[in-house]
Amino acid sequence: MQTPAFRNATPADIDTIVALVTSAYRGDSSRAGWTTEADLLDGNRIDPEVLRTDLARPRSRVLLAEADDGLQACAHVADEDGAGYFGMFAVRPGLQGGGLGKRLLAECERIARDEWGLPVMRMTVIDVRDELIAYYERRGYRRTGELKPFPYGDTRFGQPKRDDLRFEVLEKPLHAEATA
Repeated sequence: MQTPAFRNATPADIDTIVALVTSAYRGDSSRAGWTTEADLLDGNRIDPEVLRTDLARPRSRVLLAEADDGLQACAHVADEDGAGYFGMFAVRPGLQGGGLGKRLLAECERIARDEWGLPVMRMTVIDVRDELIAYYERRGYRRTGELKPFPYGDTRFGQPKRDDLRFEVLEKPLHAEATA
């Protein structure tokens, strides 16, 4: 398998990104990987207009991992209130578990730390996603205990199958002196 190359997304990539993110999290196709949310949510995982806004704002990038067979993974990294924010992380279901996600996460952390000088990376994860939270904890993220409401009623982000969904904020220091 070819080692994928990273590049920044452009508006021309929006449809391909939406298809990848949807395939990794929603519907039966997502069940081929371990990141599926198919038992929790139906519908959209990412809205094309929200993605377009993320691509246009300063200190915000959607990083793509591509190989000869096309888009393999993506993630959004941004500067939000002086901290890195990591989200919209998706790896093609058949490629999950092979280390590509770990490399993409590390590259997003590098951008936030080295290019933008940010001290921490944060993300939000649905708090019932124990396996996913454990994945991030193995990469140095810690649960902060800060909870945020799930956007019930906003179909741009899906149609919940449960009424107990909420987000938990995870955080990781990015500077060597902060992790010592």
